[in-house]
Amino acid sequence: MVPEVNPHAIAQYTKRGIIANPNCSTIQMLVALKPIHDRARIKRIVVSTYQAVSGTGAKAINELRQQVLDYAAGRPLVNKVYPYQIAFNCLPQIDSFLDNGYTKEEMKMVNETRKIFEEPNIGVTATTVRVPVFYGHSESVNIETEQKITAAEVKALLAAAPGVKLVDEPAMSRYPLALECEGQFDTLVGRIREDESIANGINLWVVSDNILKGAALNAVQIAEILTRDYL
Repeated sequence: MVPEVNPHAIAQYTKRGIIANPNCSTIQMLVALKPIHDRARIKRIVVSTYQAVSGTGAKAINELRQQVLDYAAGRPLVNKVYPYQIAFNCLPQIDSFLDNGYTKEEMKMVNETRKIFEEPNIGVTATTVRVPVFYGHSESVNIETEQKITAAEVKALLAAAPGVKLVDEPAMSRYPLALECEGQFDTLVGRIREDESIANGINLWVVSDNILKGAALNAVQIAEILTRDYL
């Protein structure tokens, strides 16, 4: 569960004594999309992620750092954590591939979105990519809504949404950056614009610290609600 999205789901902990912390990429996407879904009802999501190596762990962080140092020194680059060099590269594979051609990470985003939104028929498709960034996952999100909603309305919704920081000043080249999200509790959202290829479409750029909101912070927020309201 995600506190800003489905806090009522905590009440179900009594069934099995378990509360699941979702996938980091799912968390930040749904924090950004929940206000829009409540207002205009999202029927389809297309998301491409650009995920930091810290999502794999300390060994991946060290591997990227060492590859950058070796590249600068003219030494051969060694990869052990990932199947290919990650420095100055993008890897369109996170976790193993399934029979349908998607990776486990991609199907997590599909299945968790449907469960958290309590919308089993919502259309979701994902492409998850590992990029040479230490901290902060970035996402390009395209949604199609049942009701028309403008980019200005989306900006107004997100400016007031819990857990969201609107960073959207294109004239000033201000938009969410992985470099700026590190250490922030909020999910940063910007590049909000209407998808001109369909009647009810919106594009967003969503960035969040995968170690905080994508993991530890979300778990702490769940625990706070659990102890305050249910224990």
